[in-house]
Amino acid sequence: MIVLGIDSATRIASVAIVDDGRVLAELRGDDSARGADLLVQIDAVCTAANVTARDLAAVAIGAGPGSFTGLRIGMATAKGIAFAAKCPLWAVSSLAALAYEELAAAPTATVLAVLDARKGEVYAGAYHRDGDRTVALGDERVLPPDRLVAFAPPGARMIGDFVEVLDGRPTRTPSGAAVAKLALEGGRVDVLVGGAPTYIRPSEAEVKYPDGVPGALKRR
Repeated sequence: MIVLGIDSATRIASVAIVDDGRVLAELRGDDSARGADLLVQIDAVCTAANVTARDLAAVAIGAGPGSFTGLRIGMATAKGIAFAAKCPLWAVSSLAALAYEELAAAPTATVLAVLDARKGEVYAGAYHRDGDRTVALGDERVLPPDRLVAFAPPGARMIGDFVEVLDGRPTRTPSGAAVAKLALEGGRVDVLVGGAPTYIRPSEAEVKYPDGVPGALKRR
């Protein structure tokens, strides 16, 4: 089963072609969450894997949380490809995809995945392996960094672009390969029609204009 995996939740966009868990091609690019660059990445991995739209069994998208702009572009791009390829679209948590690779190497560990949410906050979610599934330990949250220790389960390994920058380690962000593999082990629910990014917190516009943007058309 050939799956195109996409994640654009962070400044490092990642796409991959995965065939039954085996990565055929993968590409990451800095600041590639822009639509045109993301399409270039997708075309490159498809070419490298010798895969066309007709070969895709599904498209998998990291639905967030993360950059609002990146998530919207990623979701729209994934929907367009899935629609054109006449295949299902599967959505998974970008935080869970980040934890997936760490848990693949250490399946008995508990992982706290943390991504920079800007504005002095982080996105965080805790995960572990339960048999052949990656399972969330509670809800994903957006919170100040000084609350991470209290939020983390005992003994959890903390990974992600926020904490690794602080520690001086190479930063890790969700990969397209992990998105595809996580989707393959999950429920595989088709969200092509109603799928939407997971923002967790309100957008800047919602904060500034809780009653609606002045001058905008009112919802019917």
